[in-house]
Amino acid sequence: MSGPLGTAPRLPSPLLEAVDERFARHGVRLLLKRDDLIHPDLVGNKWRKLTPNLAAAAGRTLVTFGGAYSNHLRATAAAGRLLGLPTLGVVRGQELAGRPLNPSLARCAADGMRLHFVDRSTYRRKTEPETLAEILRATGTEDAYVVPEGGSNALAVRGCRTLGEELRGHGVDVAALACGTGGTLAGLAAGLAPDQRALGIPVLKGGFLGAETESLQSAAFGGRRGTWSLDDRFTFGGYARTTPGLDAFAEDFGQRHGLPVERLYVAKMLYGLVALTEEDAFPRGTTVAAVITGAPFPAAGAAPQAASR
Repeated sequence: MSGPLGTAPRLPSPLLEAVDERFARHGVRLLLKRDDLIHPDLVGNKWRKLTPNLAAAAGRTLVTFGGAYSNHLRATAAAGRLLGLPTLGVVRGQELAGRPLNPSLARCAADGMRLHFVDRSTYRRKTEPETLAEILRATGTEDAYVVPEGGSNALAVRGCRTLGEELRGHGVDVAALACGTGGTLAGLAAGLAPDQRALGIPVLKGGFLGAETESLQSAAFGGRRGTWSLDDRFTFGGYARTTPGLDAFAEDFGQRHGLPVERLYVAKMLYGLVALTEEDAFPRGTTVAAVITGAPFPAAGAAPQAASR
């Protein structure tokens, strides 16, 4: 049965076993939590984070933020198209006059999102009240509903708690996922059972994610919840960066398990899990669930025609 977003979400998302000798020889069982199969337009954790915010927007223009290849901007634009909700994406970096939009931003524009480019200095200050007010005035969206970069706020964190709840009762010891802003990790950890733990693999450099995740849990639940930790050794140079080695790993993993591996988040998490397993970081007998939070762009189905500006 379909709802206001056209296609009913597939919840709980599938939890599938992946037989892989790199884990098996260390006595570790690997499961794949296929959040990438929840919805064709709001893929993975975007469904869990965006839907409560879309309800809160209550028909107002939804303003949010992201880089030129932001998964979050694409998901927000798609949701706006499906719901008939106006959306504005504040994009980090200057627009090049006369140049076509890149495929990611072209998808946003084709889905009806209005794009507003700001320089990197302004973007860094976007959470400051004065800067945010200036952006909203400049775009005529003073009454908008604002969602932060990556979609992580208290509502999103509470929405992601169901991810942890879905992993209860399946023999999972460790639930692992790639982290950008910490919102999905914050919710996942809160939803797990007391004998389970969450492992976050940051995709950005900087070492700030621990404090961000704690802050998000405090906003959502009044304090730290669940058992969680971070391993920041697998950023591969930082956000939106990959290497030939990571690309080869992702291609191989995809062929082994019939999984389209998204490079900027999912590949780094899976690579990290293989490395940790080879380091014997998981005791023999451990069951690890790898949360597949996204799909490669373009997602399944034909992309809208690229728009240029």
